[in-house]
Amino acid sequence: MAGLDFSGKAVVVTGGSGGIGNAIARAFRDAGAEVVVTGTREAGSYEADLSGMRFQRLDLTDDGAIIAFTEGIDRLDVLVNAAGAVFYRRQEFDPAVFRQVLDVNLTAILQLSTRLHDHLSAAPGGNIINITSLTGFFSSRGNPAYGASKAAVVQLTKSLAVNWARDDIRVNAIAPGWVKTKMTEISWGNEEIDRAIVRRTPLGRWAAPEEMAGPALFLASDLASYITGETLLVDGGFSLVI
Repeated sequence: MAGLDFSGKAVVVTGGSGGIGNAIARAFRDAGAEVVVTGTREAGSYEADLSGMRFQRLDLTDDGAIIAFTEGIDRLDVLVNAAGAVFYRRQEFDPAVFRQVLDVNLTAILQLSTRLHDHLSAAPGGNIINITSLTGFFSSRGNPAYGASKAAVVQLTKSLAVNWARDDIRVNAIAPGWVKTKMTEISWGNEEIDRAIVRRTPLGRWAAPEEMAGPALFLASDLASYITGETLLVDGGFSLVI
């Protein structure tokens, strides 16, 4: 078994410019992979560590940009769909905003996956890893678009896994729990919300983005060679508590 050595492997991580995506991208880089990461701004505007990786600016709501990006990929072993969008303060009840969130969180996953299918099929044991969320399994009261899109990613993961197993492509997902990132600062920055989350989580704390990287490397490795269509909850036990 190759284990967690990704030397010579080509990996793309959307949303790899920050948060969970960056942690996963750095882990693949440190495991020997050649990594391409995407973000919506210029590379120099990010505080995250992008060293040793190729950065590509990409707007996932732009079909033409997705086409151009995928045409620039020569080979690929692992695609990590980690980019995500969320709008707080009930903005997602606006149909235009709802559509934008679905374009980034769901439709772009299908577009990238289908357009890069042949590269993944040509690779020995091609892999897709989608980043969903616990909100794909229970209500997200103030964020209907985010919750709906993440629930749909769970189902899309199953559909692609079944359809592409014959092409030697495994498709799995990770559903993070409460991870301390810039996106979730609205929650961990609120003392009352932060306390409630920590109290309900059996492990008694928020996760660091780096704690999502190990599961990603595992799912993409030969150690998970008989796993496909699954969504791995990495939530410190949060979902176990009623």
